[in-house]
Amino acid sequence: MDEFSPRARRRSALLTWQHIASLPPSLPVVYCGGFNTQKESTTGRFLLGRSREHGVVGDLRDAWPNARVRKNVSLIHTYHGFKGDKQGAVEFLKLIFRALCLCWDRQTQDLHIDWILFRGRSLIPVLCEVVNDNIDGYYPSSHYPIFAEFMLPRTVRLTEPAPTQEENQGAS
Repeated sequence: MDEFSPRARRRSALLTWQHIASLPPSLPVVYCGGFNTQKESTTGRFLLGRSREHGVVGDLRDAWPNARVRKNVSLIHTYHGFKGDKQGAVEFLKLIFRALCLCWDRQTQDLHIDWILFRGRSLIPVLCEVVNDNIDGYYPSSHYPIFAEFMLPRTVRLTEPAPTQEENQGAS
């Protein structure tokens, strides 16, 4: 989402959620990416069903706190500016201040700006990880990716049947 404009992020979240809401409720949905804002922002609170935007409330859940297993929980920021986990003194002081002011629970909350959100009772987040891979200290992005593994029961059915072999051959 937009890196600079909170208004643009809120609008993007609303448009995306409206599309997700138009899908059948039984259809599992995973919505992920670089949201460029924390989950306690207006955008995050809307998508996670904790505030209204234009009269509607989102209904997504966050994979990170809902996962049975979380890896790299000490990496509380997903934005690292190509520095890895070597944050500067100012960033460290901001983190301490936030922890003291908000009674922050490191196990369930985070300062991630990259999220994996989901909708659907059939989706169960089994594993969620902040991926901090690098090659000789060089990172492929200024953000750490978030990885999630979901369990999807066999009882979930597609809304459209998969194409048959004849249909696939006829399209060639």
